[in-house]
Amino acid sequence: MKRARQKVVIENEAPQTSQKNKKQKTCLYGSVFGESDLHTSMDWGSLPHHIILRIFQFLPLVDRARASSVCRRWNEIFHIPDLWRRFEFELSQPATSYLKSTHPDLIQQIIKRHADHLQYVSFKVDSSTESAEAACNILSQLVNCSIKTLGLISTAKPSFMNVAKAHFASALTVVFVNSKSLSSIKIDDTPLDDPSLKVLVANNSDTLKLLKMSSCPYVSPAGILCVADQCHGLKELALNYYILSDELLLALSSEKHVDLEHLRIDVVSENPGQVEFHTIKKQSWDALVKHSPKVNIVMYFFLYEEEFDAFFREETPVTHLYFGRAVSKAMLGRIGMNCPRLIELVVCANGLQPLDDELIRIAERCKNLTAMGLGECEVTCRGFIEFVKMCGGRLTQLSIMEEVLIPDNDYSLDRLHLEVSKHLGRMWFPDMMPTW
Repeated sequence: MKRARQKVVIENEAPQTSQKNKKQKTCLYGSVFGESDLHTSMDWGSLPHHIILRIFQFLPLVDRARASSVCRRWNEIFHIPDLWRRFEFELSQPATSYLKSTHPDLIQQIIKRHADHLQYVSFKVDSSTESAEAACNILSQLVNCSIKTLGLISTAKPSFMNVAKAHFASALTVVFVNSKSLSSIKIDDTPLDDPSLKVLVANNSDTLKLLKMSSCPYVSPAGILCVADQCHGLKELALNYYILSDELLLALSSEKHVDLEHLRIDVVSENPGQVEFHTIKKQSWDALVKHSPKVNIVMYFFLYEEEFDAFFREETPVTHLYFGRAVSKAMLGRIGMNCPRLIELVVCANGLQPLDDELIRIAERCKNLTAMGLGECEVTCRGFIEFVKMCGGRLTQLSIMEEVLIPDNDYSLDRLHLEVSKHLGRMWFPDMMPTW
């Protein structure tokens, strides 16, 4: 059957339309189609190549596939390499997940026709072992790939951690060996191990810049040092606190190792009192900062209050602190005393004791602080204004829930925002709890 040709006809302007409007429309259409085509019918299939490509780039994957059936030319453009450099595989079990899986036929088409075009690839899986194994099966088939960025994303545990370690390592090895140009890898909560890291380093040592592997229990300090020894372009490293030690920090600080820009450390405990955390000595932190003076040390804490005892008893060069659970007044007091490089502080919860003294101490001693966020805490309006006054305009980000602020005899909430705005040098209001 002969395909019907879809046409776009641009009507002549009505006689009363002004010359100015005519010129504006001519410029609009002319910039896309060319002025000579303004008063002629147009076949969608004859649109310029770059315009069809742009249309495809804005379409969701399903609509892009449907649009490829408009005509033979659109179908040809659907398969050009530029459209397949970036792709996210979504894999899930329909009965247990909200994710919409990438269709199996499309996956096979990508593996068959576009594996060598993929450069920025991620796999988003649900909590099921079947979805994680399916992701590993796809990785095992990317033998002609030239991937630059790889991300394995579990929307919920356990996912990849339930995959047999040998199966996972074998799938990753295919990508590590064949890519030769990996620069960014994010593989948290996976059975990554030291032998896999050695394969990665052997094939991508000249290109690797970011390695994020928090909650990878089979990686040891020796695996980290293997990466640091060989990947001299490495700028960002993320790992769990349990793997961090004085010996590892001193090794990362030696002449032959990389000059890190970002070191992210996740401090995680699943159950109260489950882990007794070790202490890192001040001399080890100092050695790292001396070797990499501009390094950002980012720490995410997901601990219970009784588990903080090992931290910040000595000066620590942390720059960004995030507390995902409640943290005590005493702990915040230690931060004010022992974190002089602090740039950003986010506290999700504290309790029902005002934190005025702790915030003022942080403002006094943390001269680099530019960002603050407070969730379920309490601060008097007077104490908060004093904190802002001491920090001044250097506070570029200030996110405080209205419920945090306690009105006092000196300041009401209405007056508070005016005082804070004055000291910040810009208009500021506390955040409101969304209602819906």
